[in-house]
Amino acid sequence: MRLPDLDVNPDPLYRMCFAAIRSKLLVAAIKLKVFDQLSVPKTAKQVAEAIQGNTENTMLLLNGLTACELVDKKNGLYCNRPVARTFLVEDSPASLGEGLLQQAVKTEKMLSNLPEMVLSGSPGTLDNEAADSEAQWAQNAVWMANHERSGVAQQMACLVADLPEFPAFRKMLDLGGGPGIFGIAMVDRHPSMQGVVFDRRPVVDVAQRFIREYGLEDRMTVLAGDYNTDSIGDGYDLIWASSTLNFAQHNLDPVMEKIHAALNPGGVFVNLSEGLTDEGTKPDFFVLCTMGWAMSNSLRAFDQGEIAEAMRSAGFSHVRSRTLQTGWGQMDLDIARKA
Repeated sequence: MRLPDLDVNPDPLYRMCFAAIRSKLLVAAIKLKVFDQLSVPKTAKQVAEAIQGNTENTMLLLNGLTACELVDKKNGLYCNRPVARTFLVEDSPASLGEGLLQQAVKTEKMLSNLPEMVLSGSPGTLDNEAADSEAQWAQNAVWMANHERSGVAQQMACLVADLPEFPAFRKMLDLGGGPGIFGIAMVDRHPSMQGVVFDRRPVVDVAQRFIREYGLEDRMTVLAGDYNTDSIGDGYDLIWASSTLNFAQHNLDPVMEKIHAALNPGGVFVNLSEGLTDEGTKPDFFVLCTMGWAMSNSLRAFDQGEIAEAMRSAGFSHVRSRTLQTGWGQMDLDIARKA
């Protein structure tokens, strides 16, 4: 018997098998506030003393974080790399630590029994009642704020400000706006435009706090409701939506018609969302990160072009789409204009 003659190697399989260690390292380091210790170079012993940990295992954790390119190590001293310094230090204005911890918990719950879910189609272990509670919706909005202001809100505000109609806008709607960071960024770039953040009641209460934080109380208000069933107001020159129309995917045409009706003539609707390609297999980031929601709650990702087609069906006269690289991965920006 001869050994098999192979023209491929199993390296991708081993990398997948051990990929979970990366997320475990990240979660552990956030929980232990390791990154808070590394704003200046420190030894493993110094970090261990600060977190009251075992020196040897703290060193192994730090070496793992270095291998993941979150931390630098030189001459036995560890220090945050820019990505950790910006997003993983607790008092950073763009800290993502708490939100990443919660996302890790949700993902683990949703996919904890993946083989059974595949075989039976039964929902995962996500506590839907808790997920739908007012307190949970409000807390999710708080965590989402830092995800939005970690760069993507600034990027989108620049793109919207470049629209030829932008200087003439008088009123905008941030639809399903969560904490309202996108709307805040866009209103802030305009000298006089008024803004409205629409979302569920506990969520817009959070948005009001951020509106006050950024000193825009005289230019921004909130409106509570469910855009699937309730009025979203009218008289808007701009309606913005980001990663929210998934909640209307079984009601997309009526919601799109509602958006069209709420715009003034010449108004613009801009939507940012995932757009799956290659028969639903790419981009890999959104294929993977939406899998838990799709299996547990039937909240699937949009295919590329799906939003644009709904815009056309609702009566928008001109639809333009582009694919962008964002801090959330590769996403589609669809811009629709009302005649």
